[in-house]
Amino acid sequence: MTDTLHIIGGGMAGSEAAWQAAQMGVPVVIHEMRPKVETFAHRTGNLAEMVCSNSFRSDDDEANAVGLLHWEMRTAGGIIMAAADQNALPAGSALAVDRDPFSETVTKRLLDHPLITVEAGEINDLPKDGHWIIATGPLTTTALGQSIASQTGADQLAFFDAIAPIVYAESINMDVAWMQSRYDKGETEAEQKAYLNCPMDKAQYEAFIDALLAADKTEFHEGETAGYFDGCLPIEVMAERGRETLRFGPMKPVGLTNPHDPENKAYAVVQLRYDNALGTLFNIVGFQTKMKYGAQTEVFKMIPGLENASFARLGGIHRNTFLNSPTLLDDQLRLKSRPNIRFAGQITGVEGYVESTAMGLLAGRMAAGEILGTPVATPPIDTAMGALVNHITGGAAAKTFQPMNVNFGLFQPIDAKHGRKNRKTRYKAYTDRAKAAWQEWLDAQSSTA
Repeated sequence: MTDTLHIIGGGMAGSEAAWQAAQMGVPVVIHEMRPKVETFAHRTGNLAEMVCSNSFRSDDDEANAVGLLHWEMRTAGGIIMAAADQNALPAGSALAVDRDPFSETVTKRLLDHPLITVEAGEINDLPKDGHWIIATGPLTTTALGQSIASQTGADQLAFFDAIAPIVYAESINMDVAWMQSRYDKGETEAEQKAYLNCPMDKAQYEAFIDALLAADKTEFHEGETAGYFDGCLPIEVMAERGRETLRFGPMKPVGLTNPHDPENKAYAVVQLRYDNALGTLFNIVGFQTKMKYGAQTEVFKMIPGLENASFARLGGIHRNTFLNSPTLLDDQLRLKSRPNIRFAGQITGVEGYVESTAMGLLAGRMAAGEILGTPVATPPIDTAMGALVNHITGGAAAKTFQPMNVNFGLFQPIDAKHGRKNRKTRYKAYTDRAKAAWQEWLDAQSSTA
């Protein structure tokens, strides 16, 4: 009888790991503490619930490393990408999803699978026997975290991740705001008008920055440090780095024309993105924050078009936990000191839904291959997943290890004509090489099945 694979955590990575292993014929038990044990960030007991943005970022598989990761997961029959495609919202060249139907789709497919069981409850200790994947994500419980630290002999690394607020569409002043994707990106009208834009002149921007800097912020607990991941900085932290930082970041005004005042270019623009298919909710793009709730409503209502905004959810902040993976994990995502345990998802030191899911896909396949006696090789470094695994399990310096998004900087250099002067050609060369290597990796598994 085939051994059972146990997975702790039913987020993106745990869900993908379970699906991949079950599809290979291995019985799986997902141990998910929700809804018995709640977190401040989750709202439901569904698997693969999205708690921050509703975006999977770029879907361009020819010129973007994130889009390439999408392609690799789709080609491998990933459940997360299939559910995302099924519940996609207009988002220009990005892939955004209707978050509740998305998680409901993933939950139903997993529960309907004959080889997958979900057990509600918290596991506090690192398992000693059996085949396990730990995919507890950024909200790993204190008890389990302490058990991991005790086993590894290494201090946990932590950073703070902030949640962006969501606004009710009906409360947005469309006499001020307008719908347009930057540079009208997208093939359809819906994609070209996937973002809602709120313009600011210089005086409004300066007043907004002043209020942002002066607002009451959430205090850190004793012993905690604010080691933010640069890809998810709170807006007030960005503002503290310089008054113009936001105007060259999430509030950049480029590629947009205000139809209410086409002759005047905005000094800064706040963008909002659809958060559900009904179009009743909008997520403020890049506006993660640690401001206190009262301060948030005051400051965000200074944004033209949001003066009467009603919020479905305000921003928040939480402590994210991740391993020093270059020291602790091998290239099969196994804990070196206890190789019956694999880690997957954000706890491995990758950042983002897409990257976390990818690590779940690999951990699930690798664990299933080991159980079945048909080992699954680590993907080639020329693939997006291979480059990411290589980085977190050895390519990065352990002393300075920080969470990482997938990017072409993790790939082996490629000899493309015109070098840096022609990024489009170079990135296409990266993705062509990666796709060929990924397909060969998949085919090798099929031949041994």
